Amino acid sequence: GVQVGEGVAALIGAASVALFALRMPPVFSPAQATGSFWLTRILFLRALGLVYFTAFFVSFRQSKALIGDNGLLPARLFLKRAREMSGYPKTGVTPQMINAIPTLLWFADPKRLDPWIRGISVGGMALSAGVMVLGAGNVPVMLSLWLLYHSIVSVGQRWYSFGWESQLLETGFLAMFLVPLVSLSAFPAGTPAPWAAIWALRWLTFRIMLGSGLIKIRGDSCWRDLTAMCFHYETQPVPNPLSWFLHHTPLWFHKIETAGNHVVELILPLFLISPFRSLLLIGGSAQILFQVVLILSGNLAFLNWLTILPAILCLDDAFLSPLFSAASLLQVAALNAIPLPLNPATAVREAINLALASLVVFLSIPVVRNILSKTQVMNTSFDAWRLVNTYGAFGSITREREEVILQGTRDDLRRTAPEDVEWQEYGFKVKPGDVTKRPGVISPYHYRLDWLMWFLPFGDSRRNPWFYHLIGKLLVNDAGATSLIANNPFEGGDPPKFIRAQLYRYEYTKPGSEEAKRGDWWTRTFIRSFVEAQSFEDLRPAYRQFGWQLPPSKAKPQ
Repeated sequence: GVQVGEGVAALIGAASVALFALRMPPVFSPAQATGSFWLTRILFLRALGLVYFTAFFVSFRQSKALIGDNGLLPARLFLKRAREMSGYPKTGVTPQMINAIPTLLWFADPKRLDPWIRGISVGGMALSAGVMVLGAGNVPVMLSLWLLYHSIVSVGQRWYSFGWESQLLETGFLAMFLVPLVSLSAFPAGTPAPWAAIWALRWLTFRIMLGSGLIKIRGDSCWRDLTAMCFHYETQPVPNPLSWFLHHTPLWFHKIETAGNHVVELILPLFLISPFRSLLLIGGSAQILFQVVLILSGNLAFLNWLTILPAILCLDDAFLSPLFSAASLLQVAALNAIPLPLNPATAVREAINLALASLVVFLSIPVVRNILSKTQVMNTSFDAWRLVNTYGAFGSITREREEVILQGTRDDLRRTAPEDVEWQEYGFKVKPGDVTKRPGVISPYHYRLDWLMWFLPFGDSRRNPWFYHLIGKLLVNDAGATSLIANNPFEGGDPPKFIRAQLYRYEYTKPGSEEAKRGDWWTRTFIRSFVEAQSFEDLRPAYRQFGWQLPPSKAKPQ
């Protein structure tokens, strides 16, 4: 790592702008297809609309059970604590509150956030669907999408604590500067894709990939000895069926994969800030293909789909023309033949370009310093609005897969011998549990509960209060909690009296083994108890401590 000052960090960002400017045609001259981005913007906006739609759809399906009024980590309690701990007024909204936690939910009735969360999700789905269909957007639409998603992420707590949330917000922020002020045309006359937004999105791709590569090479030794992929397919958060086959490829193949990862993340990012078109096309295409490979080999939510977006800005209209109709190409040719007029509107746009470039360079100072530091951290935001962030993934690789398995029983443990207790397992949407269940294919969709369950074995269960709240809800067959899982063995009958969590080691079955021949995908070995059997009465102190709402059947001690 290299320790650099703020001046050097700013100079690096400014240098990338200068390199970019070498490639751009003069502002007021006719453009060529190799220097225009009309089709690029359409493709980018369609893809951004897809990712936004997926994110809002995930919120629509899951947020009520996760952060709703009676969710596992209620947003109402989060905002209440923020008011109390920060000395905010008990009612009303101040600029300080908005700046610290940017969410529209400050304006909602704190006792009834569910309708607002649902409305935000539906509104986001509607707007993003429009962007996806039209391949176009304007500033009000993109600003609305950004504010709506901010409103969910800012109160999402653990469920929204991952790098792709900040990455989507940063991408969405830059998209506001890529579109016209008012027009919703895919080919808005006189409003080509602004150079500052194109540069900023390429700079985003550069930071994402280089940050990911450096965090790996500085982190786990398996990235340096080229064995990381020997473990990744088996231990990644949510594998898919192809992961099983890729895990069983030879060692030499895994080493080539790991070396290729380093090339894509440590060398090819330099092409993304090159002034040469050929290098830009190679760099952008390589990053897109790399993300497609990751999509095919695992379920990393919408992260890889999102990472494709800024790389699209490395591809110009000439490169993308085979993807579009002849009519679209004629429109591009006609638009490129008209030089931008020298008038006040154009001057204002150029001033906005300079302001955006200056802002991104300034906000990149701590990001560049972090990337170059030997104590680099990944997926960190340096302000509440998450305008420019630092990224990274899989800086360390787990060598063994451990899974927390929830089991319940209707037996009374106080009156039943341990060997006579009948324990039944809960099944989750995509996390490994039943060894015969085929891994799912869900990307770009994201099951947030399953994702956090992957992290549980890495620490003390008591550091995750939401897990005990989940157990408490399953003890009463709560509809919200059971909507987050695939199989409730007590559905339609009496709820369990006790629930426990057991820790198992999971391994892929070996090709040709007896387990594989009978259709099993996993083998598992019991390790230890993770959480001892809990009744609802055992959890009452936690309900009081965290202010969780008691279910009607448990409102009074039994």
